[in-house]
Amino acid sequence: MKPASAPDHSPTSAGSRVAAMRFIMITVVLDMIAIGLIIPVLPALVGTFTQSQTEQAEAYRLVMLAFGVANFLCSPLLGALSDRFGRRPVLLIGMTGLSISLFTTALATALWMLVAVRLVSGAMQANIAVANAYAADVSTAENRAKHFGMLGAMFGVGFMLGPILGGLLGAVDIHLPFFVAGALTVLNGLYGYFVLPESLPKERRSPLSWAKASPFTAFKALNRLEGMGPLVLILALSGLAQFTLNTTWVLYTQMKFGWGPLENGVSLFAVGLMSVIVQGGLMGRFTSAFGARRLAIAGLVSSSLCFLGWGLAWEGWMMFVIVALNVLGFTAQPAMQSLISNSAAPHVQGQTMGAVAAVNSLMAAVAPVVGPSLLVWVGHLPQGDWRIGAPYYLCSALQLVAALLVWRHVRQTPLQGTSVSAAPRTPAHESPGSHAPDPVDSSVSASPR
Repeated sequence: MKPASAPDHSPTSAGSRVAAMRFIMITVVLDMIAIGLIIPVLPALVGTFTQSQTEQAEAYRLVMLAFGVANFLCSPLLGALSDRFGRRPVLLIGMTGLSISLFTTALATALWMLVAVRLVSGAMQANIAVANAYAADVSTAENRAKHFGMLGAMFGVGFMLGPILGGLLGAVDIHLPFFVAGALTVLNGLYGYFVLPESLPKERRSPLSWAKASPFTAFKALNRLEGMGPLVLILALSGLAQFTLNTTWVLYTQMKFGWGPLENGVSLFAVGLMSVIVQGGLMGRFTSAFGARRLAIAGLVSSSLCFLGWGLAWEGWMMFVIVALNVLGFTAQPAMQSLISNSAAPHVQGQTMGAVAAVNSLMAAVAPVVGPSLLVWVGHLPQGDWRIGAPYYLCSALQLVAALLVWRHVRQTPLQGTSVSAAPRTPAHESPGSHAPDPVDSSVSASPR
């Protein structure tokens, strides 16, 4: 059987766009299930190489820092490569890197091996960034927010299924989720190799520039996008809040409520379910009713209240109630993503979705220093103490400041320049770009926010 060759032209008809979105949605679901499998058990695996809870938090911080630094340095490069050679080959490289990472993690016999493999994984795994660029390729300005919402829903499906499966498998053997996730990633790679079509036609590809592949050049280009400069700071603040949550969720619930891998798997299942309901079913209606700009503000405010509630919770069941109440928090990601994507020219969507990734990746490198350090600081407190929520009080403040900055930006920017329905602008210069789920999200769009 011959692999499906990349077409010369991206999908242009409505039917072909739907088919292309279906392909990338399946790819993202499989990828997110694989990643979600390891979330409830990675801290526990790190703990097998440490002697105390404090050492576990410090070692986990190092493991997460390795991934964040590597991803920060390499995400813009991979985004630029996808603009030059197409989305499909870069996606396949990312799947290969992720599968190697998962199998090696399962076989690790020392902490340094975990750190080394996370460096490799962070450098190669750009599936989220390139998937967002793929969605932008097959979208019009009018339906881009909807498509990003659909993609976010697929993240939610993956994180709805992955963590709970990881919790169940981890209860059998702490290494089993990594082997299962690795096998699933291999299957996803085969699917991509034989089925996934190319979304970026050759005439829309841009030459590779090493200067534009630098994460620091990407920051400058984002700042020069017409009317979008303030979003760089908003991305950083909200991304730091999200990554702080991602790096502390399992350790926090363990210290606060005594949760294990299974309880954490169930909690992340709840988060994924809400993501699917909101981003997959309600996002289009919310966007039509309120617009992306208002949704971004409301989503950040909702997230701020959500973080505060998680920090103050004194019973585990309260975490689930807060997740259910945080409906608008799940709308901020596709809304912000649409604003940024519509500000970039079509031929640099990969870079624009590679520089936002650089902002998020930088915050992913900072968050493991901030979040676990705060947990180490409060680690001596008794279970249930409100002060253990210190990381989330910080996250709440960061999200609130981000919401205020978006509100200020909206007041100063004409609606026609950034609305969801506006056609993508071609900046006076060629602006590099970014990745990611959004200013609100970090790593994955379905993670608790």
